[in-house]
Amino acid sequence: MNYRNLGNTGMRVSEISLGTWALGDGWGTVSDEDAYATLNHTIDSGVNFLDTADVYGDGRSEKLIGRLLEDRPNDEIFVATKAGRRLDPHTAEGYNQDNLSAFVERSLTNLDVEALDLLQLHCPPTEAYWQDETFEALDRLVEAGKVKHYGVSVEKVEEARRALEYPGVETVQIIFNIFRQKPAEEFFPLAEEKNIGILARVPLASGLLSGKMSLDREFPEDDHRNFNRDGAAFDKGETFSGVPFEQGLESAEELKRLVPDGYTLAQFALRWILMHPAVSCAIPGAKSPQQAADNIAAADMPALSDEAMSRAREIYDSAIRPEVHHQW
Repeated sequence: MNYRNLGNTGMRVSEISLGTWALGDGWGTVSDEDAYATLNHTIDSGVNFLDTADVYGDGRSEKLIGRLLEDRPNDEIFVATKAGRRLDPHTAEGYNQDNLSAFVERSLTNLDVEALDLLQLHCPPTEAYWQDETFEALDRLVEAGKVKHYGVSVEKVEEARRALEYPGVETVQIIFNIFRQKPAEEFFPLAEEKNIGILARVPLASGLLSGKMSLDREFPEDDHRNFNRDGAAFDKGETFSGVPFEQGLESAEELKRLVPDGYTLAQFALRWILMHPAVSCAIPGAKSPQQAADNIAAADMPALSDEAMSRAREIYDSAIRPEVHHQW
């Protein structure tokens, strides 16, 4: 496993890490045994960074990680969590001192830690990035010793750029994959200039870039790929990266031709992300130790050729860009 600096935080994180949304909810049922086995296998493989949120399974994901931290006290494990989506209604005004403090206290309890390694605003409404009081509240949480570092998880590139106006923001989590290339054009140069840590989420476009899907694939009722394709529950960009399912499948078939022998499309897609030095780590999800192992293997994949990178860009520009580039 290779490690990269997470901006100015002082943390060196595994370039393939683990997102734990699927271990909480929203991706079909995962047993506690499978979830915990996945976490342990991930750490055994050299991963040292886990991304979670207080709403993943209403705290289930955080509690599983808290158990992991207790069982593995000698391992260096950095945990990033997110707060804000518990608000109902989910409004920018809700991102205030009282609410953020309450969310942090709940996460501290779930994780059973004294301070959060990294707290991220959880895709707040765009207006929140123009609220000084929101970021002042985060500064006070740092001053109080409740939070070591903070950042933002965003939907749009414009939100990422605006967040960097606040000096306390040290990381940005953003959707970045072969099907969502806008951040590399319009955000990464600024992030590198300011040494901001970048967490690439939805790296496999909700499985579209796994190479395992077909048109007749059916998803469980409690899987967001079944109920959120049009944004019924949250931003539709979180599901298949906002790419229409059929179009994504066609483009994935084109990309398969670029995959070197011995590797999978998923590993190719993750290695593509790591070809961008601005990225601190990619955070694919996994529901089993085997899925985690397959993703982690991408860290040892040789660098992609200039030809492969150019062709991946051509596929994006011709088939995917018109669907997504202007929206996020």
